[in-house]
Amino acid sequence: MNKIIYASIAVASVALAACETQSAGTGSGNVRGTSKPVAFTWQGEDNTSGDMTATFGSGRVFHGTYFQITHDTRVDRLDPLWDGWHYDRRHDTWRYWGPDPGPEFVKTYSGHVVANLHDDNGEHMRCRFDLVNPQRGMAGGGEGRCQLSESDKEINAEFPRQS
Repeated sequence: MNKIIYASIAVASVALAACETQSAGTGSGNVRGTSKPVAFTWQGEDNTSGDMTATFGSGRVFHGTYFQITHDTRVDRLDPLWDGWHYDRRHDTWRYWGPDPGPEFVKTYSGHVVANLHDDNGEHMRCRFDLVNPQRGMAGGGEGRCQLSESDKEINAEFPRQS
């Protein structure tokens, strides 16, 4: 009987610890130059990555993975960031956001969060956010912008600090 009690306590402790390490939050934004709203939600998988969703006022939804860039980020882990983007070095205004990011990308974006979201029609939205408190990741709050792949429209975004 004691083994069952100890096993139950161990399982509950692991579940509780998992809940404490995961974080989640919301953000808000708008399409630049308009008052069209965009609502953001994020769910952390670990300290430096997780899932993000952006929902436009029209009901259009983009979903994907975000990454916080740190000094020890491996570039190959960031491969999903370039899905759906046709890079043109002459016309791309997102500095260092090329198909072969290399160490310059990590150096430039260290302490920032980057994401590549997509909708059901295959359009992509890339995002980069400046964190207020990088040690806390997305939970520390931040702001930034996103860009749609098909129209080049940009979205301003803010994420409040989570308590």
